Amino acid sequence: MQDLAAIAYLTLGIAIVGGYLLGSIPFGLIATRLGGAGDIRQIGSGNIGATNVLRSGRKDLAAITLLGDAGKGVVAVLLARYLTNGNPAVIALAGGSAFLGHLFPVWLKFKGGKGVATFYGVLLSAAWPVGVAAGATWLAMAFLFRISSLAALTAAVLAAPFALAFDQPYPMLGLCLFMAVLIFIRHRENIARLLKGQEPKIGKKKPAEDAPPAPRSDNVEMTEKVTIETERKIALKPSKDAP
Repeated sequence: MQDLAAIAYLTLGIAIVGGYLLGSIPFGLIATRLGGAGDIRQIGSGNIGATNVLRSGRKDLAAITLLGDAGKGVVAVLLARYLTNGNPAVIALAGGSAFLGHLFPVWLKFKGGKGVATFYGVLLSAAWPVGVAAGATWLAMAFLFRISSLAALTAAVLAAPFALAFDQPYPMLGLCLFMAVLIFIRHRENIARLLKGQEPKIGKKKPAEDAPPAPRSDNVEMTEKVTIETERKIALKPSKDAP
């Protein structure tokens, strides 16, 4: 019995730790550096996800990032499925760990992406009907409103209802809720811009911040000083008509 318990704990540890380490692989950073696009953290929003990689102008690197970020969620779930013969609780823990690893990667001092691609990878491999429904929701919202963050947030909100509708086990429902909450937390700035009507549409860059006023030249300042001094002298000069 003790040997069985030890094996169970070891399997659980591999699923959770392995899932987190897989999720921590920063495909966006790796792709942009190897592809000659520089450090993605110095581009656009500084995020390591596919959306920001696209701002580098390299669609190929963005596609690689998207597939890598989704793929690591798939691998984590399939590994847990293989190790546990399909235990839904361990699968959910492994998928949630991979998602958490993408958001807070140990290799990048816990500063990761927003998790949308990994979210879909985990759902498609853990509960494919939910993943397909969530993906269809994203596509529909993106087509109607052309706003990526709005599409992702809507899909995240509906993931748990989809899990209930497709009669998924409770661990999968918990996984959907867990990822949805974290997606909303990671999209705080996007939500603020959405409420202000300032969120950029797909294919458009973020509106540039107001530029600071240009420094005034020495010539302009000197001209103003001379003008003020001249006006002061004229004001103090006595009028010829004065008694």
